[in-house]
Amino acid sequence: MECGYQLAWYDLIPIVSYLSLRGKCRKCGAKLSVQYPLIEGTNGVLYVLIAVINGLNVDSLLYCLLISALIALSVIDWRTYEIPIGINIFILALGLIATVYHYTDWLNHVIGFLAVSVFIYIIILATKGRGMGGGDMKLMAAAGLLLGWKEIILAFILGCILGSIIHVARMRISKAEHTLAFGPYLSLGILITVLCGQQILNWYLGLLGL
Repeated sequence: MECGYQLAWYDLIPIVSYLSLRGKCRKCGAKLSVQYPLIEGTNGVLYVLIAVINGLNVDSLLYCLLISALIALSVIDWRTYEIPIGINIFILALGLIATVYHYTDWLNHVIGFLAVSVFIYIIILATKGRGMGGGDMKLMAAAGLLLGWKEIILAFILGCILGSIIHVARMRISKAEHTLAFGPYLSLGILITVLCGQQILNWYLGLLGL
């Protein structure tokens, strides 16, 4: 960011490159943000968790790619209050692959595409865009196509709960703005659902005797 140096492949090895460069730019020596190894490390740990929980299969591969997209999306939305359309398109592509792969359960994925996104669209219309953003709607549509309707509803509920608790705490502790970047919280809800959503759903349905 300081000198415009074009990164080579050996500058992009997760964590290893940061450590070998001692946290500095190879060309100008500017200090690199610790954000890079932290995100790379978090991404790697989540990959391992997904593989341990789901095994080595197509779903795990899709979920790993989803997690990487959500991490990038969250950082960008946190800083700019905008979710890049390219990331949502990428997640949508993952959803299409999942729908084709689980073609016998295609209706579950299609309903997932609509289940939360339509609700958010109604909120957008009712609040004239002040309640939630179009990027949030597109994110939940794309992720819903990938996860299915039960899981995306759970992810949305978790995201709303986490957003309410964490952002209110941030406003009180660090005087954060009232404006809420909702993408990171929705992403966290999706992450929790990917890792243990079925267990949460089974527990809840058990309480209801279903």
